Amino acid sequence: MRPELTSLLEKYEQRILGQHINLRLLLSAILAGGHVLIEGVPGTGKTQMVRTLATLLGGEFTRIQFTPDLLPSDITGSMIYNMKEGTFETLKGPVFTNILLADEINRTPAKTQASLLEAMEEKQVTIQGETYKLPDVFFVVATQNPIEFEGTYRLPEAQQDRFLFKLQIDFPAFEEEKKVVKQIIEQSFGDQDSSSILNLSTFLSIRKEIEQVTLGDGVLEYIMQIVRKTRESETIRFGASTRAAISIAKAAQAWAYLTSRDYVTPDDVKMVSKPALRHRIQLSPHAELEGITIDEIIEELVGSVPVPR
Repeated sequence: MRPELTSLLEKYEQRILGQHINLRLLLSAILAGGHVLIEGVPGTGKTQMVRTLATLLGGEFTRIQFTPDLLPSDITGSMIYNMKEGTFETLKGPVFTNILLADEINRTPAKTQASLLEAMEEKQVTIQGETYKLPDVFFVVATQNPIEFEGTYRLPEAQQDRFLFKLQIDFPAFEEEKKVVKQIIEQSFGDQDSSSILNLSTFLSIRKEIEQVTLGDGVLEYIMQIVRKTRESETIRFGASTRAAISIAKAAQAWAYLTSRDYVTPDDVKMVSKPALRHRIQLSPHAELEGITIDEIIEELVGSVPVPR
């Protein structure tokens, strides 16, 4: 792993306390070229987590607050008529950025949610029949509140499948939470160093290095068996797609790179399987009635697959 990436992780963990694993998973996702869905109650630092990562990467950050009256054109952009010139001009929306925070994405109707599909999958946006490319580094982080569902619109399965990970942000441990409060009280807003550790060209070169991390046939077989198990389990109504297997493989390469290895191990696969699968499978009705959680099912499935040697 490059020294710049080590410095970035150290600085990241100094600023965002109590989320060690989630910070590494978030960085792994962007290094793998994927997008992340974050679920957590308000006030747990989700926005700060994404904003800080954008700053450290030296990328442009944009936040959109999703509301019921938000229109697709408010995200992608629109054509406007210039009366002075007598011509139509393209007004690009906030999606033209490096890191986009879609805050409370489930508070806007499906039509507006779907406006991000093309951007997330193909890194391009179509405005009035004209296609525009997005930046090479384009990363969507969407948040949703798990405890309040009134006035919300559930994300369609097709859109959830576009996210590489679903991370669950919980409250930090007592001592870590105490440190957070102490830091906020003692520091003024201007005291924090807001300089970047990487630049986007360096980031892209690191991403190419991650693509070269070795994924052996035995580990690939292990990934495929885990994914296929989700389709065979009686506790799961709908299993994971082929995109899920691709997501696990890419995320495992990124996680291995962050662990300073040039090859993927079964432990890397285990680490990324839960966040890569929890939003891609649906429990059967009887499993839901029994109170079984998706994470428990994933742990059981992964544990049932023989580990390659």
